[in-house]
Amino acid sequence: MILSGKAVLGGGHVREHKLEEQFQPAGVDLSVASVWGFEEAGAVDLDNKKRRLPRTRELPFGPDGMLHLAPGAYKIIFNEIVSIPSDAAALARSRSSLLRMGASVQTALWDPGYTGRSEALLLVSNPHGMDLHRDARVAQLVFVRLEKPSGEVYAGQYQRENLGPK
Repeated sequence: MILSGKAVLGGGHVREHKLEEQFQPAGVDLSVASVWGFEEAGAVDLDNKKRRLPRTRELPFGPDGMLHLAPGAYKIIFNEIVSIPSDAAALARSRSSLLRMGASVQTALWDPGYTGRSEALLLVSNPHGMDLHRDARVAQLVFVRLEKPSGEVYAGQYQRENLGPK
Protein backbone atom coordinates (compact mmCIF):
# COMPACT_ATOMS: atom_id res chain seq x y z
CA MET A 1 0.00 0.00 0.00
CA ILE A 2 1.30 3.47 -0.87
CA LEU A 3 0.94 6.00 1.98
CA SER A 4 0.15 9.68 1.81
CA GLY A 5 3.20 11.93 2.02
CA LYS A 6 1.40 13.97 4.68
CA ALA A 7 1.76 11.05 7.10
CA VAL A 8 5.57 11.02 7.12
CA LEU A 9 6.97 14.40 6.18
CA GLY A 10 8.50 15.62 9.43
CA GLY A 11 8.73 19.05 10.96
CA GLY A 12 11.56 21.43 10.29
CA HIS A 13 10.56 22.06 6.69
CA VAL A 14 12.72 24.98 5.61
CA ARG A 15 11.22 26.20 2.36
CA GLU A 16 9.21 29.38 2.36
CA HIS A 17 6.72 27.91 -0.09
CA LYS A 18 3.54 26.28 1.04
CA LEU A 19 4.13 22.62 1.80
CA GLU A 20 0.79 21.73 0.21
CA GLU A 21 2.37 22.41 -3.21
CA GLN A 22 4.58 19.37 -2.71
CA PHE A 23 1.95 16.73 -1.93
CA GLN A 24 1.18 14.47 -4.87
CA PRO A 25 -1.51 11.78 -5.13
CA ALA A 26 1.06 9.02 -4.42
CA GLY A 27 3.83 10.77 -2.49
CA VAL A 28 5.56 14.03 -1.80
CA ASP A 29 8.01 16.09 -3.86
CA LEU A 30 11.51 16.70 -2.54
CA SER A 31 13.30 19.96 -3.33
CA VAL A 32 16.94 20.98 -3.56
CA ALA A 33 18.52 22.90 -0.67
CA SER A 34 22.13 22.65 -1.83
CA VAL A 35 24.35 21.15 -4.53
CA TRP A 36 27.84 19.76 -3.96
CA GLY A 37 30.64 18.84 -6.38
CA PHE A 38 32.83 15.78 -5.77
CA GLU A 39 36.53 16.51 -5.19
CA GLU A 40 37.93 12.99 -4.78
CA ALA A 41 37.12 9.30 -4.90
CA GLY A 42 35.35 7.48 -2.09
CA ALA A 43 35.63 3.87 -0.90
CA VAL A 44 33.08 1.22 0.05
CA ASP A 45 33.58 -2.29 1.46
CA LEU A 46 31.63 -5.16 3.01
CA ASP A 47 31.44 -4.06 6.65
CA ASN A 48 32.03 -0.27 6.34
CA LYS A 49 35.41 -0.47 8.11
CA LYS A 50 37.07 0.96 5.01
CA ARG A 51 34.18 3.20 3.94
CA ARG A 52 35.38 6.68 3.06
CA LEU A 53 33.03 9.34 1.80
CA PRO A 54 34.59 11.65 -0.79
CA ARG A 55 35.34 15.26 0.03
CA THR A 56 32.80 17.61 -1.57
CA ARG A 57 32.41 21.34 -1.93
CA GLU A 58 29.21 23.32 -2.00
CA LEU A 59 28.42 24.98 -5.33
CA PRO A 60 26.87 28.41 -4.83
CA PHE A 61 23.61 29.45 -6.42
CA GLY A 62 23.84 32.77 -8.24
CA PRO A 63 22.13 35.96 -7.04
CA ASP A 64 19.14 34.94 -9.17
CA GLY A 65 18.90 31.61 -7.28
CA MET A 66 20.10 29.61 -10.30
CA LEU A 67 23.07 27.30 -10.81
CA HIS A 68 24.21 26.00 -14.22
CA LEU A 69 25.40 22.40 -13.96
CA ALA A 70 27.65 20.86 -16.60
CA PRO A 71 27.19 17.15 -17.42
CA GLY A 72 28.31 15.04 -14.48
CA ALA A 73 27.43 13.76 -11.03
CA TYR A 74 26.52 15.98 -8.07
CA LYS A 75 25.47 15.40 -4.47
CA ILE A 76 22.30 17.22 -3.48
CA ILE A 77 20.78 17.76 -0.05
CA PHE A 78 17.03 18.06 0.17
CA ASN A 79 15.15 20.79 2.03
CA GLU A 80 12.63 18.43 3.59
CA ILE A 81 13.08 16.50 6.81
CA VAL A 82 11.62 13.03 6.42
CA SER A 83 10.65 10.68 9.27
CA ILE A 84 9.84 7.13 8.17
CA PRO A 85 7.51 5.21 10.53
CA SER A 86 8.50 1.70 11.68
CA ASP A 87 5.85 0.16 9.44
CA ALA A 88 6.94 1.85 6.19
CA ALA A 89 9.84 2.36 3.79
CA ALA A 90 10.26 4.95 1.04
CA LEU A 91 11.58 5.04 -2.50
CA ALA A 92 12.30 8.16 -4.55
CA ARG A 93 11.88 8.61 -8.27
CA SER A 94 13.00 11.47 -10.48
CA ARG A 95 10.29 13.93 -11.42
CA SER A 96 9.32 13.60 -15.07
CA SER A 97 10.33 17.20 -15.90
CA LEU A 98 13.87 16.45 -14.73
CA LEU A 99 14.03 13.32 -16.89
CA ARG A 100 12.75 15.24 -19.92
CA MET A 101 15.71 17.63 -19.67
CA GLY A 102 18.28 14.84 -19.50
CA ALA A 103 18.88 14.57 -15.76
CA SER A 104 17.89 12.17 -12.99
CA VAL A 105 18.06 11.70 -9.23
CA GLN A 106 19.40 8.47 -7.75
CA THR A 107 18.66 7.55 -4.14
CA ALA A 108 18.97 4.70 -1.71
CA LEU A 109 16.03 3.14 0.13
CA TRP A 110 14.69 5.10 3.10
CA ASP A 111 14.50 2.46 5.86
CA PRO A 112 11.89 2.21 8.61
CA GLY A 113 12.85 4.58 11.44
CA TYR A 114 15.09 6.87 9.36
CA THR A 115 14.83 10.58 10.15
CA GLY A 116 16.83 13.25 8.43
CA ARG A 117 17.36 15.71 5.62
CA SER A 118 18.59 13.19 3.10
CA GLU A 119 21.14 13.36 0.32
CA ALA A 120 20.92 12.01 -3.21
CA LEU A 121 22.89 11.85 -6.44
CA LEU A 122 21.90 14.21 -9.25
CA LEU A 123 23.11 12.93 -12.63
CA VAL A 124 23.17 15.47 -15.46
CA SER A 125 23.37 13.51 -18.72
CA ASN A 126 22.33 16.25 -21.12
CA PRO A 127 25.53 17.21 -23.03
CA HIS A 128 24.51 20.88 -22.68
CA GLY A 129 24.02 20.61 -18.91
CA MET A 130 21.05 22.10 -17.10
CA ASP A 131 20.00 25.13 -15.08
CA LEU A 132 18.87 24.28 -11.56
CA HIS A 133 17.02 26.76 -9.38
CA ARG A 134 17.21 26.73 -5.59
CA ASP A 135 14.23 24.87 -4.10
CA ALA A 136 13.47 23.12 -7.41
CA ARG A 137 11.36 20.00 -6.94
CA VAL A 138 13.46 17.17 -8.39
CA ALA A 139 12.21 13.89 -6.89
CA GLN A 140 9.00 12.32 -5.66
CA LEU A 141 9.21 10.24 -2.49
CA VAL A 142 6.77 7.32 -2.36
CA PHE A 143 6.02 5.59 0.94
CA VAL A 144 5.23 1.88 1.05
CA ARG A 145 3.52 0.23 4.01
CA LEU A 146 5.26 -2.92 5.31
CA GLU A 147 3.18 -6.01 6.11
CA LYS A 148 3.94 -5.39 9.79
CA PRO A 149 6.10 -2.92 11.73
CA SER A 150 9.79 -3.65 11.37
CA GLY A 151 11.39 -5.37 14.35
CA GLU A 152 14.40 -3.12 13.82
CA VAL A 153 14.54 0.51 12.78
CA TYR A 154 17.35 2.35 11.05
CA ALA A 155 20.22 3.20 13.40
CA GLY A 156 23.07 3.75 10.91
CA GLN A 157 25.49 6.64 10.58
CA TYR A 158 23.10 8.69 8.46
CA GLN A 159 20.36 8.80 11.09
CA ARG A 160 19.44 12.47 11.70
CA GLU A 161 21.81 13.58 8.92
CA ASN A 162 21.96 17.23 7.94
CA LEU A 163 19.94 18.29 10.99
CA GLY A 164 22.80 19.87 12.88
CA PRO A 165 24.43 18.39 16.01
CA LYS A 166 23.36 14.86 16.90
